Amino acid sequence: MKTTHLGRSGVQVSRLCLGTMNFNPPFITEEQSFRIMTRALELGINFFDTANVYGFYYSEQDSGLTETIIGRWLKQQPDRRGQIVLATKVYGKMGAGINDQGLSAYHIRQACEDSLKRLQTDHIDLYQMHHVDRSTPWDEIWQAMDTLIQQGKVIYVGSSNFGARHLVQAQCSAQQHSMLGLVSEQSLYNLLDRMVELELLPACHELGLGLLPWSPLKAGMLAGVLSRSAETKRQKLEDWMEQAIEKQSPSLEAYEQLCRQMGEQPADVALAWLLHNPLVTAPIIGPRSVQQLEGSLRALEIELSAEVLQRLDELFPGPGGEAPEAYAW
Repeated sequence: MKTTHLGRSGVQVSRLCLGTMNFNPPFITEEQSFRIMTRALELGINFFDTANVYGFYYSEQDSGLTETIIGRWLKQQPDRRGQIVLATKVYGKMGAGINDQGLSAYHIRQACEDSLKRLQTDHIDLYQMHHVDRSTPWDEIWQAMDTLIQQGKVIYVGSSNFGARHLVQAQCSAQQHSMLGLVSEQSLYNLLDRMVELELLPACHELGLGLLPWSPLKAGMLAGVLSRSAETKRQKLEDWMEQAIEKQSPSLEAYEQLCRQMGEQPADVALAWLLHNPLVTAPIIGPRSVQQLEGSLRALEIELSAEVLQRLDELFPGPGGEAPEAYAW
C-alpha cells in the first residue's frame, strides 16, 4: 500500500481512506462492516474515516451508530487501534438539546467524550470540524481543541466542507494561539464536481493542508453506471441520480467508452484521476463489500497519460482553473 503524509503533518496515511458512512443499516450489516475493516487493515489501508452523526438514516437517535460499530471492531482485537489513523467529526446534531450541535466549546467537549466512548478508544487521531460554524468565534473553537490536545484526546485537527476563506480564518486564528491548526480538509471532489479547483485547492496548497475528497465516484455515477443492467438501475438508483445521469449522459457514455479503451474500470480511473493530483492525500472510498474494497486498489497502479488527462478535462470541464484567472485576466 502506498502512503503519504497527512498534509504538512509528520504522520503517514494510506493513499486510500476507508470511509464508513455505509457501516449501518439499511446499507450493510455490522458483520459485513467488520469484514471490510479487517480486510482493509490486511491490505495496508491504515486511514479510517467516520463521523459522530453517521448512522442517522432511521432517526436522530441512531446518530453515533457507525462509531459504535467501529468501536466494537476495535475491541475485538485491541492491537488494531495502534495500526490505524482514526478520524471522526464534530458539528452535526446529536440530540434534542439546543447545544447538541455546532462548534461551541460546550458541544466540542461533550461530542469528543461521546465519540471516545462509542469508539472505545482514549484518543482521536484526526478530529475534523464537519462544517464551518459561523456563529462561534475561532478563538473559542481553538481553545476547545487545544484543551483536547493537551488532554491527549485529540492529536490532529482537520476540517470538512469549508470554503477557502474559512481555511484562512481558521489558520490565522490557530497561529495566534501558537497552534499547528488544520492539517487537512475533507471536501466534495470528483470528475463531476470540480468547483474546489477554483479557490479551495489553491488555499490547501498555500496552507499545507492535505485534501481528502469525499464522494470520489459521485455516488456511483463514475463507476460505470450506464453499463449496469436495467434491473440493477431500477433497484439501486434514486430519483435525483436518474435525473443527474440523464443530464450527464453524453459525457458519461464517452467516459465509459474511454475506460473500455484503456482496459480499466470507470471507478478505478475516477480514483486514479484524483490520486494524480499532488494535493490529494487520500480519496475516501465507501465500499459496501470486501470485493468492492479490493477492487479499489487497482486505482493506485493506474498511470494516466497526458492525452487521457486532457480527454477527461474535455468530458468533465472544471471551473477553468484557479481564481482569478478562471474568470478574469
